[in-house]
Amino acid sequence: MTDRTPSPFPSPSPSRADRALGTVIGSAVGDALGAPFEFGPEGAFSARFPAPGGGGEMCGGGGWDPGEATDDTQMAVLVGESLLAHGGLEPADVFARFRRWAAAEPKDIGLQTEAVLTSGDPWGLAAAVHFRTSQRAAGNGALMRAATSAVFFARSGREATMDAARRLAALTHGDRAAWEGTAVFHELVRVALDGGDPLTAVPDTLAAVHAEHRERYARVLAPDWHPDLATEFNGAVWPCLASAVWALRTTSSYEAAVRAAVDLGGDTDTVAAVTGGLAGAVYGVGAVPERWTAALHVPLPGFGERVLRVGELAALAGRLDDQGA
Repeated sequence: MTDRTPSPFPSPSPSRADRALGTVIGSAVGDALGAPFEFGPEGAFSARFPAPGGGGEMCGGGGWDPGEATDDTQMAVLVGESLLAHGGLEPADVFARFRRWAAAEPKDIGLQTEAVLTSGDPWGLAAAVHFRTSQRAAGNGALMRAATSAVFFARSGREATMDAARRLAALTHGDRAAWEGTAVFHELVRVALDGGDPLTAVPDTLAAVHAEHRERYARVLAPDWHPDLATEFNGAVWPCLASAVWALRTTSSYEAAVRAAVDLGGDTDTVAAVTGGLAGAVYGVGAVPERWTAALHVPLPGFGERVLRVGELAALAGRLDDQGA
């Protein structure tokens, strides 16, 4: 499932702006590309589309229109728009936007996220209360929506961007494992936006992970880790993040990385969204195939009839980069 062929894309050294757009748009594209294959078997994507670059891959299915982004990107947009509206993180506002969205009955919403957002508990307590009663809150539902916030906080440095990721994740996920996975994603994107190699930044990033979770993340982010070694379904935060890092490490282009992610099967939309965000930050928006972005659209249930297309996502990403904390 690896692809080490030279990248077919131009711009080997994309600008920071290109990388920022690549993070947000790349994540959304991965989400929409993977959605029709969710919970399917390993290798289903390549079985249907065996030749990279052949076209038709943004096929829709499973209740999704071709190019339609899922809750992963919808929530990421809500986070990004809140950050811009307030010039920083206002957790109560982010939670209110999430709650308004959830009340509009989106096509897809994680069971845990739905339980927290519909509980009626205050924003500062809802996730913690849910975790105390369920003891199940290490899903990838916070990680999946982190592309916009990763861009916004990237200029603030490692400590600030990782702290912001934790605070955003804690709105819906009471398990610190979900906070730390989101924090790692934020930091790897920060490194890539600065023109660095996020793969070589993994050891330093792990040093900033909470001590109780560092060993587990070190194990799954190790260079010799493979998705076949996962001990949980990739809907959990650890194998989801690890699979994205593996896809980036074992390929040499945005397209190849996202194909590898979708081919893992399981929670394909989210694994591909996380992979697409990382790969977009590395390769820049110019590496995201236009045949994939052409159909991309992001409905926002609960917010009128708004549907964002790639131009609006690009504008959002540019503002997040320009006005970031």
